[in-house]
Amino acid sequence: MDERRTVRKKWVTRAMDAVERVGNALPDPALLFVLLALATIVASYFTAKAGVSVSYEGVNGATGKIETVSAQAYNLLSLEGFHYMVTHVISNFTGFFPLGTVFTIILGVSVCEGTGMLNALLRRLVSRTPKALVSAMVVFLGVMSNIASSTGYVVLVPLGAVIFIASKRHPVAGLAAAYAGVSGGWTANLLLGSNDPLYAGMSTQAANILNPNYVVQPTGNWYFMVASTLLVTLLGTYITDRIVEPRLPAYEPDGDAVVQDATADEKKGMRAAGVAALIYIAVMALLVVPPHGLLRNPATGQVLRSPFMSGIIFFMMLLFLIPGIAYGTASGKIKNSKDLTKLMSNGIAGIASFLVLLFFAAQFTFFFGKSNLGIIISVKGAQFLKSIGLVGLPLLLIFVLVTALINLVIPVDTAKWAMMAPIFVPMFMQLGYAPELTQLVFRIGDSATNVITPLMPFFVMIVAYFQKYDKKAGIGTVVSTMLPYSIGLLLGWMLLLSLWFVFRLPIGPGVPLFYGGL
Repeated sequence: MDERRTVRKKWVTRAMDAVERVGNALPDPALLFVLLALATIVASYFTAKAGVSVSYEGVNGATGKIETVSAQAYNLLSLEGFHYMVTHVISNFTGFFPLGTVFTIILGVSVCEGTGMLNALLRRLVSRTPKALVSAMVVFLGVMSNIASSTGYVVLVPLGAVIFIASKRHPVAGLAAAYAGVSGGWTANLLLGSNDPLYAGMSTQAANILNPNYVVQPTGNWYFMVASTLLVTLLGTYITDRIVEPRLPAYEPDGDAVVQDATADEKKGMRAAGVAALIYIAVMALLVVPPHGLLRNPATGQVLRSPFMSGIIFFMMLLFLIPGIAYGTASGKIKNSKDLTKLMSNGIAGIASFLVLLFFAAQFTFFFGKSNLGIIISVKGAQFLKSIGLVGLPLLLIFVLVTALINLVIPVDTAKWAMMAPIFVPMFMQLGYAPELTQLVFRIGDSATNVITPLMPFFVMIVAYFQKYDKKAGIGTVVSTMLPYSIGLLLGWMLLLSLWFVFRLPIGPGVPLFYGGL
């Protein structure tokens, strides 16, 4: 048994070393977008000279009516194209849909995180969890921590080990369970997080290639995400308790580990945050729930197409900001307005590298759209897929697998979607699938292999966590431990997606699987 286990670990280590070498050979994501923009410029020249064009059923942006539209490759190296590129650099960036949404939501999340509210809340929850539910709670909290983006990696993953030691269980199993929830559960949650408006913004930009009026809401995948939360929790618990932990050697702790209980100030802050959150939710309910609520559509009374949904990013920001301010004020973390703005500034500073990435991603996205290459590739690609009969559920499942493999070498989810959305969203729209469905299928593949890619930004930190309890642990150890989660989540999600597709269930509020705009 030990020899087979050693051989398997060596094979896994070699395979992951190969993945790491390939991934490290790729340029930084920001530079990658520069190269893609240059490739788009060159490709636009040759396709325009060749007279490449397509005709398709699309939405006329001026009239809003469906009609036959023709698109011809546009030469970005023409004089007019050159003038467009040099005069639209700033507007491309400021007009890039994800920029404003991410900036806005971070203002609220940064206050919750900076005051220590999220940290205290997580510790409070796990300290009160019955031992029989420890694995389930750790995985579930890992999933829910995605509300605040990467907070779970820093706070919950090491906390998972401490929780398991306190329950007289192996700390590595606790690390694995928490990591599976945080990273593997990236496409699951009961609430909307900071990633949802980001994905929605990029999907909107891509959908506008065919339909200038189409808007992907941050709630576009919400129903499926709620179901996925249950799926990830159940699978993560089963794999931790039945597969991962039984294979670990006995662990003798150096001392008794305890989860620190909330301090008096933290308890006071959480009470204030709870009251503030309830008041805010009650006010929002009064504005949305009544038939004539002020945030409903004044003409139709609808909620789905209303000021509430149009302003959902702002209301999400307030959902984080108001309890965060209440917590910080009550706990003494926020003493004046300067403290508040400093927390927000720190939050924005934390996404500085992401803003750099967005600048170059915006140039590629707009150049790609201006060249009409997105339309040409999408239409011809859709025609090819139809000609070979690769449509429906098989196509979606293959897209899941392709994304999962790409994620091993390009683990930055936003960078991948910024590259893939302009091609696959309109292509799948041509095949009759909603942009929200394409986005969801991408997110499934992207999440499933997060836990086994050494190139994931937090992977080195995870290895360090493992080495704290296993001095011999390395990349191969982490990957071999997390591989059952990756396989289980991939198969589980593909099955859930299949059931969703067969029964034609909506994947979000008012969001069907199929695109009816063409």
